[in-house]
Amino acid sequence: MDSLLVITHPLVADKVRQLRDERTSNADFLRLAGEISRFVAYEAFRDTPLTPTTVDTPVVKGAPAARVETEYLIVPILRAGLGMSPAVQEVLPHHRVCLVGLRRNEATLQPDVYLDGLPESLDGVHVVLCDPMLATGGSLDCVLTMLRARGAGAITVLCLIAAQPGVDFVTARHPGVTIVAAALDAELTAHGYITPGLGDAGDRLFGPPAR
Repeated sequence: MDSLLVITHPLVADKVRQLRDERTSNADFLRLAGEISRFVAYEAFRDTPLTPTTVDTPVVKGAPAARVETEYLIVPILRAGLGMSPAVQEVLPHHRVCLVGLRRNEATLQPDVYLDGLPESLDGVHVVLCDPMLATGGSLDCVLTMLRARGAGAITVLCLIAAQPGVDFVTARHPGVTIVAAALDAELTAHGYITPGLGDAGDRLFGPPAR
C-alpha cells in the first residue's frame, strides 16, 4: 500500500459532505464519523493476512474458510479519536485499545502528552492510530515518535480528513507509515486549521470542553 490512500467512493463522499456541513448536529456528526470510519478501516485493511481454516455450516461439515489472526493495537488520540475507535473495533476482530491524550501548549504551540496509556514495549505489534483531523501533523508526529521508541511494528493512521501539508510532514518524518483518509484537503489556514475542513472535530463530536 502507498503511504497515502484516499478513499474514492461515492457513499463516502456523500457522508463527508454531511460531516463538513455546519448545520450537522453533534449526534449526527458522531454517527457519520463512525460510518465513515468503517469505510476507511475496510479499505485500510484490505490486504490483511488470512489463515486457511474450515467451518461447519448447517449444510456441510468442514467447508473451506479463512480466519484473521492478526491482533491490532487501536490507539485513539484523545479526545476526537474516540469518535472513530468504536467503529474500528467493530471492523478488526482481534484488538486491544490504548489511549493517548494530547493538548496544545499555548506557550510553545507544541503538543503536550497528558495521558500515556501505551505499553512500555510494543514488540512489533501493528498499531492503528485514530486521528480524525490530520492538519499540521504535529500531534501525529508526537504519537508516532512514542510508538517507534517502544518498538511498534507496522503503523496505520486512519483519518476522516487530512491536509496535504500535514501528510507531507508526517510521511517525511516517518517513512513507512500508512495514512488512510476519507478526504484530502489541499491547504491549512494561517492558524493551522484544515480548509475547507469541518471545524474542530472534538467540539463537533462531543461539544466544547468544560472551561
